Amino acid sequence: MPIPVHALAHRPLTAKAVAELVALSTAPHVPDDFESRNAEVQKRGWAWEDLVCDSYRTGYGHVLCTEGSNPFGRPEVRHFLVFGEVYPVDPDDNEVTNGEWLYELIDDWQQLPGWSGRRPCTDQDCEAVLEQAAQAVTEHLGQGPERTILSSAATVTGPALTHRIWRTPTHALVLGPASDNGPYGLLTHLQLSYTPLTCGPDLPPADDDSLNRWISAHVDW
Repeated sequence: MPIPVHALAHRPLTAKAVAELVALSTAPHVPDDFESRNAEVQKRGWAWEDLVCDSYRTGYGHVLCTEGSNPFGRPEVRHFLVFGEVYPVDPDDNEVTNGEWLYELIDDWQQLPGWSGRRPCTDQDCEAVLEQAAQAVTEHLGQGPERTILSSAATVTGPALTHRIWRTPTHALVLGPASDNGPYGLLTHLQLSYTPLTCGPDLPPADDDSLNRWISAHVDW
């Protein structure tokens, strides 16, 4: 049975956007000073973005957040590419009204160029966005995910959604929901995380509960 969701905003992920994300770790290193980073941002056709702390809006219209704020040529840092924002229903809210002020934050996401939204919707609408994004990752990498699991390990509220995991020789790509970490964690990102494999041990089996811990280690700071 579909689970209700207050609102969803998203912009479809593309194979080209995935390729740009994966290439960040091997790009020429850019110094940490603002002038150097700003020059690189302008050269790439990116923009600064404040929907997530220390983030960028890429030329493909998604929001990129990077550990340490400098994504260019730093293979040791984590990158999170957000292509969807969800306002889940909080089942612990007895009045089922939740925080209506959060609609304004979803509106901010929906007003980004190329983004669209649905209000209300269900977990199945979120799953459709994740499925389309998974096709983009598979198209770029030339292979399907190694693991697929329904999990709420990386979120605070809302329904469990599908996580999909790919690996390169050096990095993990984890596609799925993750806590916004903004206003009390009540919103949820739909994101593609690109993080060093050193964040966790070898990939556990799909039926092992430690896979949830592995996901959490790779999709959060």
